[in-house]
Amino acid sequence: MFQITASTILGIISGIFFKNPLIIKNADHLIDIGLCLLLLFVGIEMGKNRNIFTELQKTGYKILILPIAIVAGTLTGAVLASFVTDLTIAESSAVGAGLGWYSLSAIELSKYSSELGSIAFLSNVFREVSALLFIPFISKYIGPHETIAAAGATSMDTLLPVITKSTSSNTAIISFFTGVILSSLVPLLVPLIIGFN
Repeated sequence: MFQITASTILGIISGIFFKNPLIIKNADHLIDIGLCLLLLFVGIEMGKNRNIFTELQKTGYKILILPIAIVAGTLTGAVLASFVTDLTIAESSAVGAGLGWYSLSAIELSKYSSELGSIAFLSNVFREVSALLFIPFISKYIGPHETIAAAGATSMDTLLPVITKSTSSNTAIISFFTGVILSSLVPLLVPLIIGFN
């Protein structure tokens, strides 16, 4: 947990004080390379456990319950948030339907309103950063599957290494599978929900 928090804070400080033009210009490529390396090592860790896929097969259709519960919980929270913000139920739900995928949800909702696109970006970034910081605590005090719920769509990529480190390789497989389903739902849910506004 300390390493994750320290790395995040160090990154923020570096971004504020050390603006190297070469790094800024190639930041997207460097992030992609770093993410691919992280996923490679997570894949190696999962591959070491020979029983993972057998356990996954035993789980069967029940593995779909987690992504369905995450979508239902997120949208319920978004509807409740609409009562304490200036957003309509459809706008708030569309922001929530980003499920942590800040880039796509922000782009989709910017077509509707630049303000709503900004809200989607910030709320989904906040979800990812919060999950990054709290996943170790969630794993220890609540449970392994709840770490996946906190990560949302990012449970298959950026937060997968954190989930794997905080839980187990079995949970990592479920996390990856859940992230794939949630990421597939975002481009469908966001335009569909904002269409009701």
